[in-house]
Amino acid sequence: MSSDPFIEFRNVSFAYGERPILKNLNLSIQRGQLVAIMGGSGSGKTTLLRLISGQITPQLGEVLINGKSIAEMSQSELYLHRRRMGMLFQFGALFTDLSVFDNVAFPIREHTKLPESMIHDLVTMKLEAVGLRGTQTLMPSELSGGMARRVALARAIALDPQLMLYDEPFAGLDPISLGVIAHLIKRLNNALNTTAVMVTHDVHQSLQVVDYVLFVAGGEIIAHGSPDEVRQSSSPWVRQFIGGEADGPVHFAYPAQQSLAADLGLTGGQDV
Repeated sequence: MSSDPFIEFRNVSFAYGERPILKNLNLSIQRGQLVAIMGGSGSGKTTLLRLISGQITPQLGEVLINGKSIAEMSQSELYLHRRRMGMLFQFGALFTDLSVFDNVAFPIREHTKLPESMIHDLVTMKLEAVGLRGTQTLMPSELSGGMARRVALARAIALDPQLMLYDEPFAGLDPISLGVIAHLIKRLNNALNTTAVMVTHDVHQSLQVVDYVLFVAGGEIIAHGSPDEVRQSSSPWVRQFIGGEADGPVHFAYPAQQSLAADLGLTGGQDV
């Protein structure tokens, strides 16, 4: 694994309207690392993926991929960046009207001019890699949830990407399918030497396969470390997140600008 950062966030701030999401955030992901980003809902995890893929650009600071600023990329450079990137969407997001074969072949046909005979061989290889070589003619509606996720993974690695993004890859899977997908992600990442970023809430499964973990809260990286360091962390926030505890630094209620009494038009001295 190279020591050069493949992904860098330098003092990145981003807001949707007047709602701040990321605040002067800094992070560095090394080439070839599989990194998990964890945090509560609304903490900015998916926004990080959107910044890495170039769907949005930071309002302050820089996002660099392989040393190149996303905001400074031309349209053709951004297209090339995305060609070198694979994405496993939450719940797979297969094209429902295309067969398994055509789903996996889609990015190859979109980004290359390879003959159909070579596309056939590549698709067969990718399906073999996820253990689904015999499903080429099936439609997505004929697949189980775990099988559909593996087909989506085969599609994501169809062009041997340098960068992989995973948006909640374990969501909705039974324990066996979840373990299979986690094993495949780890094995394929090692085989392709891909830099990978995984947004996930599944703490225990993720800690078994990732190289590093970043915890996001309040628009900042509040904790980070290897899986062993995370397990041994004394941080109240990390302990609450790993243990799924109701009480701790992360509050259940969204902060309001005024009291419930004021919202209800009640005056002092009345019980709510």
